[in-house]
Amino acid sequence: MKNKIVSLGLFGFILIGWFSCNSDFTPKPRGYYTIELPNRAYRVFDSSRFPYSFEYPTYATISNASDSSGNDAYWINVEFPDFNSRIYLSYKPIGGQSVYKINTPSGYKDSVVPNTFESLREEAYKLTYKHTIKANSIVDSLFTNPQGSGGVYFYVAGEAATSKQFYLTDTSKHFLRGALYFDASPNADSLSQVANFLEEDIRRLIKTLRWK
Repeated sequence: MKNKIVSLGLFGFILIGWFSCNSDFTPKPRGYYTIELPNRAYRVFDSSRFPYSFEYPTYATISNASDSSGNDAYWINVEFPDFNSRIYLSYKPIGGQSVYKINTPSGYKDSVVPNTFESLREEAYKLTYKHTIKANSIVDSLFTNPQGSGGVYFYVAGEAATSKQFYLTDTSKHFLRGALYFDASPNADSLSQVANFLEEDIRRLIKTLRWK
């Protein structure tokens, strides 16, 4: 009786193995949750304290990224709470000054550097291309908005922390830099749907931005 049970068990394992090897089973590809995207609508950011205005989505909020003084007085974030993401906007006046911390033998000290168009443009490129460690590629594209200001739009492909960056300037008085970031580990596949959706909002911001 014992031998009969062992034989039946062995036969069962053989059948399972045979069906496994001859089935048409195909593993499912990795999938991600479908994200419900909001309807587009816009409003204007136009504070008397800031040297610029622009349109931004109604499903976003504005938060200060500065202490209203010094080097970052006009820096703000366009927050997208539903997507755990934000557009960082940093503004510097051409002809003004920036303060950077430099390491010296006696410790960190402030270094005052004049803001020229060339230096701000170079800084924008450096901040974007520091992501080359994770990025598969970075493509830059020149643009001009309806108000006559121009700049460069950067597409950062791969697992970098940011996939969209840009700068916008009139080359004489104003220089604004923007970068889209997510509060999540970089994953181009899972974030691409939202990143592509928000790209249109970034372009709307660029298109409607006016200097004061």
